[in-house]
Amino acid sequence: MSYELGTDVGGTFTDFVAIDDQGRVTVFKHLTTPADPSEAVLEGARLLAESSGVEVSEVTRIVHGTTLVTNSLIERRGSKVALIATAGFRDVLEIAKEARYDLYDLDLERPEPLVPRPLRLEVAERISSAGEVLEPLAADEIDRIVEQVRELGAESVAVALLNSYVNPEHERLIADAIEARLPDVDVTLSSRIAPAWREYERTSTAVANAFVRPTVRRYLGRLEEGLADLGAPNALYVLMSQGGVTSAEVAAEYAIQMVESGPAGGVMAAAFFGQRLGIEDLIAFDMGGTTTKASLVKDGVPLQVSEFEVARVARFRKGSGLPLMVPTLELIEIGAGGGSIGRTNSLGLLKVGPQSAGAVPGPACYGRGGTEPTVTDADLHLGLLDPDYFLGGAMSLDAEAAADALARLGERVGIDAEACARGMFEILNDQTSLALRTHIVERAHDPRRFTLVASGGAGPVHAYEIARRLGIGEIVCPPAAGVASALGFLVAPFSVDLARTHPVRLGSADWTGVEGLLAELADEARVLLARAGAPVDEVRLERRVDMRYAGQGYEVPVALPDGPLGEHLEDHLRAAFDDGYSSRFGFQLETASVEALHWHVAASVGGTDPDIEFAARTEGDPVKGERLAYFPELSGRAAATVYDRYRLAEGVRIEGPALIEERESTIVVGPSAAAEVDRLGNLRIQLR
Repeated sequence: MSYELGTDVGGTFTDFVAIDDQGRVTVFKHLTTPADPSEAVLEGARLLAESSGVEVSEVTRIVHGTTLVTNSLIERRGSKVALIATAGFRDVLEIAKEARYDLYDLDLERPEPLVPRPLRLEVAERISSAGEVLEPLAADEIDRIVEQVRELGAESVAVALLNSYVNPEHERLIADAIEARLPDVDVTLSSRIAPAWREYERTSTAVANAFVRPTVRRYLGRLEEGLADLGAPNALYVLMSQGGVTSAEVAAEYAIQMVESGPAGGVMAAAFFGQRLGIEDLIAFDMGGTTTKASLVKDGVPLQVSEFEVARVARFRKGSGLPLMVPTLELIEIGAGGGSIGRTNSLGLLKVGPQSAGAVPGPACYGRGGTEPTVTDADLHLGLLDPDYFLGGAMSLDAEAAADALARLGERVGIDAEACARGMFEILNDQTSLALRTHIVERAHDPRRFTLVASGGAGPVHAYEIARRLGIGEIVCPPAAGVASALGFLVAPFSVDLARTHPVRLGSADWTGVEGLLAELADEARVLLARAGAPVDEVRLERRVDMRYAGQGYEVPVALPDGPLGEHLEDHLRAAFDDGYSSRFGFQLETASVEALHWHVAASVGGTDPDIEFAARTEGDPVKGERLAYFPELSGRAAATVYDRYRLAEGVRIEGPALIEERESTIVVGPSAAAEVDRLGNLRIQLR
């Protein structure tokens, strides 16, 4: 027997999904070890082998996802980085852009640069926007800058020279010198990581990569060594932010592209289940212990963006974080999850999150030292969770500790534990549904036209209330929804997404040059896929270009047709751009000139396998009993029938209110809904 293993490190739990060569699925959860997440991965793999017979030595591929990069940037735990910039541009990181995320805040806080000013170095050189060398990079300048790096004791260097995206010659000369004379210093080139214009964003991306790459390399190295000690073959892969798998070696080189590694797995899983069910428009809704992640899948394809922002100083305020030019699935992250802590604000009002109890100390009901009430404590107190069946009974919850924590918080706002739990439940659902509605509507979509696919440990618990608030008519709860991200790692394709800036204006474009550029990107993508171990003779290529009306500051993506760029390409691009612009903004400018700027090639191999099988149904009565549970639409508690999901047969219909329990989560079916088990084992909940 052979297996593929997916493992996702979350804020509270590390999830495991193993699929054998017959397509059978085994799942497991283990508490995360925040000090060193690799410990939970290795210990969980060992315990999975002991409990399920999944021998680590029989694992042919391990696909990993982690929040390590995001956490390093947020917590400023990374390497000592030196930035080398063109003379006169050392302060790009602080000058940033003139846009302010809050126009009227005179004490506006901006994100602190990852590189302090004494570590930002200047080098005399200049390349024009057309790629011409205006001021050569002299050998003595290279010698001087290398010596400065040595004296500063930098562990990592980011080289971001002016206009290097069009001519990287000077960046490469500096990199060659540093690698030859300072072999222990890691070097990131902006022309390699983000070959696109916009000086601030490109520099920020290169610096962020330099900041996290040594940490990522050490982490993945420890993981590979630990897995080898367990008997696993050298087959560690990583899910990247754009939803594609690559080797640990390539992932370490492009470390910043791991920034949304874990959350991307939930989206890929949702798209996979949508494909199995023939549902093309869905909302991937993944609520874990620390955060909620959501993304749109339109026409069967997860939406993707070319820029991302991380480590915001004003939560959810665009422009208050570090901009990254990396391909990523378009995700919204909300500081709400099972571990979100209830608190009071400066006005004495009840609030929830974004602070989380995480795995250590965890919610009060975990009995691991946590004393603050969390959403999990509220869910338990409201009867939505069974204290004796958490993780299938492998972990008991302390209902009394949860009640005490809720009572202490309630006392501060003049309410009892029951009212406090109800308040936290309502606040979490309200703020999550509001954030989702805003995200979806801003992209010119109506949430009522989408199906909600719920995953994560807390996702199925709260999905009904979220859907009810958004007017969504159907929820899909796939099997093993609590570990869906780890499953998403295993059904994701090998893929890379490359881009390069090459501005052309419709009506005067040199399509021969564009053809050559796209061919170069396709060849580079094949090389990276080959390094990742993918069979490059099966590569699928998708090409697109970011376009805008001449003079605008932001672009709209437009798909390019397959094959050679024909004589009618300009007409096709103009029509596609006008349609995309009108769809997003509600109008178009028929007489305005149009520019094509950033050219993208996405290459992928493999992907979803529709033949996987989850645990077979067990015999026996699926009804476990009844429990009084809280339902807001009834303004109180009601008797809910409790079901064992593993005993539900295909075609069984369950009228709400009901609670359907599985090892990794509990599915809440509200009074205005009914659930039915389909042929693939999904629970499909229809809201009335």
